[in-house]
Amino acid sequence: MEFILNFLIWSSDPDIFVIPILDHPVRWYGLLFAGGFIVSQQIMFWLFKQEGRPEKDVEKLTVYMVVAVVVGARLGHCLFYNPGFYLSNPIEILKIWEGGLASHGGALGIILAIFLFSKKYPQYPMLWMLDRLVIVVAITGAMIRTGNFFNSEMEGKMTNANYGVVYARFTEDVLRYDDRKVEDVIFLKGGERVSNTPGIHPITAKIIYQRGVELTAQDKVFFENQLRSALLRYDDVVEHIDFGKDEPLAFKFYQEDNRSVAEIYGLGVSRHAAQLYEAGYCILLMLLFFWLWKEKRFILPQGFSFALFMTLLWSLRFVDEFFKLNQEAFEEGMVLNMGQLLSIPLVLSGIGMMIYFHMKGSKTMSGDDRKIG
Repeated sequence: MEFILNFLIWSSDPDIFVIPILDHPVRWYGLLFAGGFIVSQQIMFWLFKQEGRPEKDVEKLTVYMVVAVVVGARLGHCLFYNPGFYLSNPIEILKIWEGGLASHGGALGIILAIFLFSKKYPQYPMLWMLDRLVIVVAITGAMIRTGNFFNSEMEGKMTNANYGVVYARFTEDVLRYDDRKVEDVIFLKGGERVSNTPGIHPITAKIIYQRGVELTAQDKVFFENQLRSALLRYDDVVEHIDFGKDEPLAFKFYQEDNRSVAEIYGLGVSRHAAQLYEAGYCILLMLLFFWLWKEKRFILPQGFSFALFMTLLWSLRFVDEFFKLNQEAFEEGMVLNMGQLLSIPLVLSGIGMMIYFHMKGSKTMSGDDRKIG
């Protein structure tokens, strides 16, 4: 219990490795994003096989899903979060590699894609498809949010307690100011700074230098001036580690194992791991809807699982947003942020569909695929 309620210093490198010839990094986020589609496809292969459907149709479905998620999520981000900029600069919408995907847009893209898929392949009714897709959408969502955590993005608000995550990745990037000299940067709990405030923890950034590097009086001046200025300049550093805005930078130099070492002392801010909260409930939703498919698909009305998924997922997302930092500056001062405002109509639509399908009763069962040619 003590470990669970303790804080974690998170400084994982978002890059797994660099492709030598292309000199392009492979990132955890991209790998998990793509992995979500691969895992989802394998699950859909299995589901189709269990229900006597041609597995080759899953490959057609995958194309629809990939396009729907990428295009829908990108357009959702551009139109929901910064429409003025992107409508004035439409070419910027295409720059997906610069980041910016919105799950609400992805959800709408999936619904539209399944509508089109069902029109082209009428043997797969739209609601029948959606009742099964919720299983894989949930596990893909969990993997994407885990990727966000590895990227140290979508951070949570302060926990004001001894548990949470201190995001130190951006600080590490600043402290690796010269790869020719700096070999490694590690973060340790504890240090010379003192805090009596819950959720604010003394931490130490330990810079280990290459063998043969000697720290001099010139380095001391660099730490006191340029490095201190850099650590206080970037919001991505200041939001997570306080190095003392109104006081000198606290640091010391020493030798360890015939290497020069510099320790810098700060106060880490523990925040909610909101990305992992979302990944966790997505996994639970996947298990729930797999169970509903396995045990209840011949009992529940067609479309009911999809309606329940919409209600649960976006209700949980609405709550999860209370733990997140706002994603855009315009959300500051809003009672509900954009993620919550976008979740409300999706929750209401889910509730409305559940009522409708319940009243419709057993006229169209989710398991009636046995009668569909």
